[in-house]
Amino acid sequence: QVRLAESGGGSVQAGGSLRLSCAASGYGVSNYCWGWFRQSPGKEREGVADIHTRGYTRYIDSVKGRFTISRDNAKNTLYLQMNNLKPEDTAMYYCAAARFCTLVFPSDSGYNDWGQGTQVTVSS
Repeated sequence: QVRLAESGGGSVQAGGSLRLSCAASGYGVSNYCWGWFRQSPGKEREGVADIHTRGYTRYIDSVKGRFTISRDNAKNTLYLQMNNLKPEDTAMYYCAAARFCTLVFPSDSGYNDWGQGTQVTVSS
């Protein structure tokens, strides 16, 4: 059974850091494209970062230099290290898996498996 479980969210002040984790069961993380997405109340879900099967990563401009996506194949876990957090980063964060990364980024196309989300709140 495929299952994704996020953890690591919380409340921090602006400038702080959090590391989100996404534990995957039912498949190997190295064989899929993985993405982190976020959604704030009243806003559409947006892709934040993705990591290809070969380790290539992409980020949206607003998080470049502050966020790092990575995976640990041995632990079957995906991570999102978030540094220098800003109030506009406040959102529910989700991890998701796709068989292939899309050419267009960000996009949620092809992501069929999603976690339940973890809340990140950044205060000014």
